[in-house]
Amino acid sequence: MEPTFGGVIMNQLSLLIILTAALVTPLAMVWFRLSVLPTAVVEILVGILLGPSVFNLVHANATLNLLSNTGVIFLLFLSGMEIDFSLFSRRKVPQTPLAAKVANSAPKHSPVFLAGTAYTGIVVSSLLLGWACVALKLFADPWLAAIIFMTISLGIVIATLKEKELLSKPFGQTILLIAALGEIVPLLALTLYAAIFGSHNQSLWLILLIFLAAGVLFLRFKPFFTFYQRINKSTTQLDIRLAFFLIFSLVVLAESVGAEGILGAFVAGIVMKLLQPGEDTKVRLDAIGYGFFIPIFFMMSGANLNLRQLLAQPATLVLIPAFFVAYLLAKVIVYGVLRLRFKRANALAGTAISSVTITMVLAVLQVAKSMHAVTSQQSGAFLLAAVLTCVCGPLLFNLSYSAEAEDLKKSVVHFIGTNLLTVPVAQQLATGWYDITMYTDKEANYRTYNSEVNDQLIPDLTAATAEAAGVFDADTVVLGHFNANKNYELAKAAKAYGVNRVIVRFEDRNVLDEREDELTDLGIEVYNTPNVNIAMLRSLIETPATLRLLTSTTSTVYEVTLRNRRYTDQAIRQLPFVGDITISQIFREGHFVRPTGETLLKFNDRLIFTSTPATARELRRELGILN
Repeated sequence: MEPTFGGVIMNQLSLLIILTAALVTPLAMVWFRLSVLPTAVVEILVGILLGPSVFNLVHANATLNLLSNTGVIFLLFLSGMEIDFSLFSRRKVPQTPLAAKVANSAPKHSPVFLAGTAYTGIVVSSLLLGWACVALKLFADPWLAAIIFMTISLGIVIATLKEKELLSKPFGQTILLIAALGEIVPLLALTLYAAIFGSHNQSLWLILLIFLAAGVLFLRFKPFFTFYQRINKSTTQLDIRLAFFLIFSLVVLAESVGAEGILGAFVAGIVMKLLQPGEDTKVRLDAIGYGFFIPIFFMMSGANLNLRQLLAQPATLVLIPAFFVAYLLAKVIVYGVLRLRFKRANALAGTAISSVTITMVLAVLQVAKSMHAVTSQQSGAFLLAAVLTCVCGPLLFNLSYSAEAEDLKKSVVHFIGTNLLTVPVAQQLATGWYDITMYTDKEANYRTYNSEVNDQLIPDLTAATAEAAGVFDADTVVLGHFNANKNYELAKAAKAYGVNRVIVRFEDRNVLDEREDELTDLGIEVYNTPNVNIAMLRSLIETPATLRLLTSTTSTVYEVTLRNRRYTDQAIRQLPFVGDITISQIFREGHFVRPTGETLLKFNDRLIFTSTPATARELRRELGILN
């Protein structure tokens, strides 16, 4: 039966109200500085206000249901793209003595071990809580309850960790893996549940066809993004077309074999992630999902709730706190596991953010309703209790978390040779984010400079003595001795030991000419004082302001590699700190890029900029964090 003209107008009006709310909600959050709540939770609350619970302005219809279903599919697709599979790879066997020493001194428990142990405990706790709900007559199906209790919202966890710049740190990696398991395992469990108990169940082995198809699609499109870079045109957007092809191919296949479409969407996200799309592709997919489909899904999830009816029934009032406590109890074991490596406050913070659940709860309840396995009162109680976890979890996390000692470790720089060239450099670096130690074999130099810098006296400057004294146990080793032969031998020894950066000084150009190519091939950086002096004198003649810039104590030249994805794909003029620095060059993929205000920054860009030392320290720490 087709809707009447008036019905069509009402449907369009409901869609317009939802889209208006989707536009206004993030603006209002910024205006009122509401940063403690995730946007998804606020959108659900807005949906509750717009629905029959309060103002009764929005009603479900075919158009909104279609867009909402597409929203949950796109949300699971983007969640699949968030999985970092490098965290699951086996640790490489150390290839150098320094790498072996670092591996031996690393904490006993890795993020993978902690996450696996913690989530195993969550599964066991959830199963016990599911049967407890049956015993207390709160819910009739222990398996479905257990699936709901073991869910974790990966999207909200990722957003929270990004805000704290924790995704690259061991604590953040651990919580990320727990959250990833909290989305993958319930999704697979829900698929098995629906296949076993659903009215249209198919043979379980058919579900394997989804993963088989995913493997075929991955192999078929593996070279896609290499080819795409050569034919990319704004009017084709082939990468986005590929994403939608993967989504709907696997969603249709999943539903055809009796599984849930959301499993197909999640697997499609994993395939897309493994194809290694560029940052711009990820940004555009996020824009499509979070800019249109996903807000509709969250708001309609709230609009479909009728709190007046739910709260009018005493049974619901009992279920909400009961399910809320169950969500928390299922994750309590995370605290004990995190304490194996992290301090108490952070273990509490990790437990709090791991209790956050909303995305998969919505998906599970959607499937449960279609199977008539849950009543409207129970569904509403599960959802409202989940909303409470999203309010309390991030708030408690932000109040509890503080940096771990291993995250505050400074970059270690060791100087070999204490003299008038190296000591002033060491003194200046020591005031920044560097841990400086100097080594000398000359007792006179040791007595002269020991009061000014952290200086260590060693018997002689040989590779064996330096290694035994811990000289090579550093991120950067600077060979600043006057003896070119000693610098040459020690530089090679340091690189062979596994030092990441080795900088070697040569005063004699003739010696350098003989050995520069060899050292450069080994990845050793060469410094020649006469060449630098010539270049500086020429600069003083040709561009006198350049020398003042390089030698100024208030503003000088710095370099940083952009690894914080918060600032990728942003125009330079949009950077919050652009007024405090001047970006002169960008080194990108082996070429220099002349920046303008509209230049978009890319991951691993090396920015050459001028600023004050204090600003540079903060900026290098902010942009250099892998996030």
